[in-house]
Amino acid sequence: MSKGRYHFPDNFMWGGATAANQVEGAWNEDGKGMTIEDCLPYREVGIADFTRQFAFSSKDLEEALAAEPEANYPKRRGIDFYHHYKEDIRLFAEMGFKVFRMSISWARIFTDPRDEKPNEVGIAFYEEMFKECRKYGIEPLVTLSHYDPPLVLATEYRGWYSREVVELFMKYARVCFERFGKYVKFWLTFNEVDAMLRHPVTSGGLIEDRFPDVPFERAIYQAMHHQMIASALAVKLGHEMMPGAQIGCMMTKLCFYPYTCKPEDNLATQQRMRSVYRYVDIQVFGEYPGYLKREIEKKGFHIEMEPEDGKILREGTVDFVSFSYYMTSCMAASTEGLDMAPGNTVNGVKNPYLTSSEWGWQTDPIGLRISLVELYDRYRKPLFIVENGLGARDTVEADGTIHDPYRIEYLRDHVNAMSDAINEDGVELWGYTWWGCIDLVSESTRQMSKRYGFIYVDMDDYGNGTFERVRKDSFYYYQKLIAANGDVEAVEATLS
Repeated sequence: MSKGRYHFPDNFMWGGATAANQVEGAWNEDGKGMTIEDCLPYREVGIADFTRQFAFSSKDLEEALAAEPEANYPKRRGIDFYHHYKEDIRLFAEMGFKVFRMSISWARIFTDPRDEKPNEVGIAFYEEMFKECRKYGIEPLVTLSHYDPPLVLATEYRGWYSREVVELFMKYARVCFERFGKYVKFWLTFNEVDAMLRHPVTSGGLIEDRFPDVPFERAIYQAMHHQMIASALAVKLGHEMMPGAQIGCMMTKLCFYPYTCKPEDNLATQQRMRSVYRYVDIQVFGEYPGYLKREIEKKGFHIEMEPEDGKILREGTVDFVSFSYYMTSCMAASTEGLDMAPGNTVNGVKNPYLTSSEWGWQTDPIGLRISLVELYDRYRKPLFIVENGLGARDTVEADGTIHDPYRIEYLRDHVNAMSDAINEDGVELWGYTWWGCIDLVSESTRQMSKRYGFIYVDMDDYGNGTFERVRKDSFYYYQKLIAANGDVEAVEATLS
């Protein structure tokens, strides 16, 4: 007997996701060292110019280090999760979370990554947070590196371009596995590992003007290789130190459609999608794909590799594939005269069949189903959606309530798509964590006003507010959805 369209596995992990640099704050407390993210200022930019948020130079760094305390560096304050984590985890438990995806700040574990011994106060913070999750039966899903390289990597090593950073990262990973392995079963090595190609500062600590002797694009390829080696070494070490641990990779699942049925547009789309998969191919299959080697060769670049690197990649393949998914775009061989749509740190041709958010991101639940099928067919590994969500402006009503039907609609439609991928297409999907389950500082715009959460945080783009937490309508909807194990029809029936 069929269990219906909305059947999810009994052990399906519903939850939410955040990143340390976007929520923790306490940037200079209890021995935490500075990170690149602590040095990124808030900039008033329009939707069409959002990529300017990622522009960063040595001059910007000097200004950040000399900035007054009242200067607007949003990641320094986050949402003060560092001091509110017990309240926030209690709210996650009230929603019914089975899993909470979060990241560890490397600079909170090692004040300086060159230090011989870790910062015990930082370790104690994460231990207490994991215990709090366990108290409520919430499984932590931990990302080792999520867009916050310690500042020293940029100032002393030229970021991940330097091979020495691999050794520093492994020292950090070893401490995490040793101290937190008893609390954490699910791990990710690098967040959106492909992202260094789009914003090398936050992903790799690479500041372009510090590479006068090396073509910057070549430096990025070299840095990506070092992250591939570090990821593989971490996977192998994690399996040795934590038997039974599941260690995955995490990618930005961009999805592009051909703008027309012209063969040229289809070829352009195929080529663009290859760039989405190229580094996850290494993490899953343990070797560079031929097309990536050819791409590097055609550019005239040479990637420095150690003799043992091939063996390291083969022995450090991941257990599962996780990804972020927010939207889709179109590709055309020529974009002349076509409307462009901004998105998750990328631009694409606007799809006339889709609606767009205020920030231009085009909503496409069917694209999530397509992405799940593509990923499962390609990798034959369990999948985990670790980021999906809608950034929108919320209004607090006079009585203090927050009505966000747009977020509920987005959630409902994407859960339907997940259900179809599981039940119609045979995809093995382990879980789903809504991005920004509590309002946080947006990575792409550094705004608070671009809100994702089911929980409202009383703070504006300039750091003004009480930091009070307030449940939105979507909080109660997700609570019902988790209780119904994704049965949208049952949840909708309670609302009619």
